[in-house]
Amino acid sequence: MKIRAARFLLVPCLLLSILVFWGQSLAQGKAAAAPRPPLKVFISVDMEGIWGVVHGNQCSSDSPEYQLARKWMVQDTNAVVQGLFEAGATEVVVNDSHGSMRNIIASELDPRAVLISGSPKPMSMMEGLDFSFAACIFVGYHARAGSAPAILDHTISGAAIYSIRINGIEMPELGINAAIAGYFNVPVVMLTGDTETCRQARELLGQSLVVVPVKEAVNRLAARNYARDKVLADFRDGARKALNSLKGFQAYKLQPPYQFEINLHNSQQAELGVLIPGVRRPAPRTLTFTSQDYLEGFKLMRALIALAGVS
Repeated sequence: MKIRAARFLLVPCLLLSILVFWGQSLAQGKAAAAPRPPLKVFISVDMEGIWGVVHGNQCSSDSPEYQLARKWMVQDTNAVVQGLFEAGATEVVVNDSHGSMRNIIASELDPRAVLISGSPKPMSMMEGLDFSFAACIFVGYHARAGSAPAILDHTISGAAIYSIRINGIEMPELGINAAIAGYFNVPVVMLTGDTETCRQARELLGQSLVVVPVKEAVNRLAARNYARDKVLADFRDGARKALNSLKGFQAYKLQPPYQFEINLHNSQQAELGVLIPGVRRPAPRTLTFTSQDYLEGFKLMRALIALAGVS
């Protein structure tokens, strides 16, 4: 009787084990088949901070030197894109952010990346960014106006802008654009450019920012360019490191109200801007205004810079 009872108990135990094993197998199958959550990365690409670029002629479409600089630009970008996909990115959007914003050779860009080109764009160098992105990267950026030594230092418009301050902080383009990323809760995780630009970026955005210097300025129009193959390898490694360390970054945020101060090169450049309601002129070549919304303030700032260019 004891043997028969033991056999009687053994059957349901075996059935239970089979059911448990089958359930675990189904769960594992479903987990394996589940799509990865999206990991979108936004790249803004300027030109003055690209490897090899040391003179304005290389950034101007009417110069014979421009075509070669365009190739360096797409090569720098592709190295970063490659590192991002190796680190698990599911989508990479590249925004051409220099001058006419038609510089990157589209046919040579990594085919996995989405390219935004042309101008004008509502958000300029940050066009295409929104809340769906996990990270932002600046490639080929330059130092703010008045920096030395730094290659082709300027802030947005070399012809009009002496300096821009937001909430009392003198901003390079990287800071202005990082605050746009912060508006969408997107952290800036990596930057490439000359050594002074990298220094300014870490000073403003934090020492955890992954920076890849490509050259060291001798003066505004001369630099010691680092070994090309090593720079491209550093781009790939830096992109992988930045994305793998994503949880350690925070978005750069300024607090409202946002106080904008635009200092121009001469007083004539302030004449048209002061006609806009809400814009003040506390000094002959200075325009100021306050905004509760950073993007609205950014767009008004761009409009004032455009007016300064035709004054």
